[in-house]
Amino acid sequence: MTDALYESSLRSLPLIHKGKVRDIYAVDDRRMLIVTTDRLSAFDVVLPTPIPGKGRVLTAVADFWFARLAHILPNQLTGEAPESVVAPDERDQVAGRAVVVQRLKALPIEAIVRGYLVGSGWADYQKTGAVCGIPLPAGLQQAERLPEPLFTPSTKAAVGAHDENIDYARCAELLGADLAARVRDAALALYRAAAEYALTRGIIIADTKFEFGLDAAGTLTLIDEVLTPDSSRFWPQDQYQVGSNPPSFDKQYVRDWLTASGWNKQAPGPDLPAEVVAQTAGKYAEALRRLVA
Repeated sequence: MTDALYESSLRSLPLIHKGKVRDIYAVDDRRMLIVTTDRLSAFDVVLPTPIPGKGRVLTAVADFWFARLAHILPNQLTGEAPESVVAPDERDQVAGRAVVVQRLKALPIEAIVRGYLVGSGWADYQKTGAVCGIPLPAGLQQAERLPEPLFTPSTKAAVGAHDENIDYARCAELLGADLAARVRDAALALYRAAAEYALTRGIIIADTKFEFGLDAAGTLTLIDEVLTPDSSRFWPQDQYQVGSNPPSFDKQYVRDWLTASGWNKQAPGPDLPAEVVAQTAGKYAEALRRLVA
């Protein structure tokens, strides 16, 4: 594994925003540079311990999906090498972990698609018989495949805050009816295509989240990350069993450790032991190997 990059420190470009995982810089009025660090967030808290190699894995996985799904929806990538827009002595900070993207108007929602009944969806179903207000048949079990994938949008939260699930009516209020329908249809089409491919590589995509933006002409465009172990729940198909939550190729391993540690899920987060760091790095690398190799 490579040395970890907890945060970038580019001087050749102005910093626009520092997110939970990504540092975003302005290239010019048309382009941005997005650097994916090795930071890890859990329960909406950025942890103090980085996961070596994580940023490169996320970038490689997202780039793979952007290319594979480009026939469904255009994406943010310009195709320019990130090393070409920074100073020579900063190239090691961006190599393999950054992308040059178009500046677009980001939509104020996260487009979550759920294909299986798990996580907060399972908790919601147990209480209400529905997921985010969408009624489901009675008698479904944990981790069961849903009759059809569900579009369950949420609002975007600032660093340290929690996203809030919203129903489709509220999504239509925020975006307008036409754009909300376009977002829903695109998210479901992207999920179905990705889930079908992933099954051929022994991975079940239980759920995921997409983000979208608009260009000057109003073209709906796929932005941010896509179908990575940070934005998705990946399960190994050979360990899947209805009725229990399978192990996953994502940060659920860290979430489970944090929960068992007794941490109150408020900032600051605890340091991660070396074994947890190594196990987590291995899970990210395995997801990349399975999907792309």
